[in-house]
Amino acid sequence: MNPNRPVPRASVMEIEAYVPGKSGAPGAQKVYKLSSNETPLGPSPKAIEAFRNAAGSLELYPDGSAERLRAAIAKRHGLDPARIVCGNGSDDVLHLTASAYLNEGDEGIFTEHGFLVYRIAILAAGATPVVVPEKNYTADVDAILAAVTARTKIVFIANPNNPTGTWLPASEVKRLHAGLPPHVILVLDGAYAEYVTEADYSNGLELAKAHDNVVVTHTFSKIYGLASLRLGWAYASPEICDAINRIRGPFNVNGAALEAGIAAVEDAAHVEAAISHNDCWRNWLEVEIRKLGVEVTPSVGNFVLMHFPDTPGRRAVDVDAFLVKRGLVLRMVKAYGLPNALRMTVGSEEANRLVVTALADFLSGKA
Repeated sequence: MNPNRPVPRASVMEIEAYVPGKSGAPGAQKVYKLSSNETPLGPSPKAIEAFRNAAGSLELYPDGSAERLRAAIAKRHGLDPARIVCGNGSDDVLHLTASAYLNEGDEGIFTEHGFLVYRIAILAAGATPVVVPEKNYTADVDAILAAVTARTKIVFIANPNNPTGTWLPASEVKRLHAGLPPHVILVLDGAYAEYVTEADYSNGLELAKAHDNVVVTHTFSKIYGLASLRLGWAYASPEICDAINRIRGPFNVNGAALEAGIAAVEDAAHVEAAISHNDCWRNWLEVEIRKLGVEVTPSVGNFVLMHFPDTPGRRAVDVDAFLVKRGLVLRMVKAYGLPNALRMTVGSEEANRLVVTALADFLSGKA
């Protein structure tokens, strides 16, 4: 029997739409948005200038191949520009990779506190998501390899991970890749890679250079401060790039984003300033919040994850409501399987100090 209205693919109806971090605090005189891991330094002034200059040619289609942006990225990272694909945010590239390689009946793996878009991308492609437990809020290589079956076609790993801030050292990433069948794609999501200064960390680009089944993704939304323009990229084998290019939109990156992205990549000093600010204040936040008796997961990203007890009046939702009244907007992460945790973006000095003071007031019972 034919249905009486169009019916979407069953897996699509299993998707819970992504809900971004809230940005408002009703009644607050000033709002400090610390819910979406946006840089407090903003974009490079050079990127802003490039964006403004792009306004003079809005009637023209952008370069569909993003040739100049790919060249700038390649120069910055020592890559082959022919092996770079640009997208409307790194989310776009994640979805395109899943769509190009997953069929109905296939499986895609991600970890229990991994980025929500992985599940969405897998289901949107008609495949089955497989969630693997973590160890100490960190991806567990042995657990991931144990979950691989004949139906596995893709493994998503955020390194460092959002919302936990944890990371896998280079040796563990290599061990994970070595344990995967050659037809299984390892996607290393490096949205926060630029912030990591740990000696044992690798962004995965060298691994992608050497192997045909590794995709490394990056975004301009975080350290480059271009979240509003939606710009991301991936580095992969020529074959994977060819497959993605066959299905991506012909002009999937807008002209203003292309110009701002080029300028942002070339402004190394602005990136270094963002790293320096983040190292200083992330470390300060972890120390000061722990002094209050609040558990903090060690982070290498531009955010910290705080854990609260499952006690009425002291739960994460109670803390969140208290902070919002003061204009401090953090991120509840219940959707990530962390109902009693709050994720806080490393903000400006003012915002960071206000959060610590507010947490102290909450814990001491002050209004």
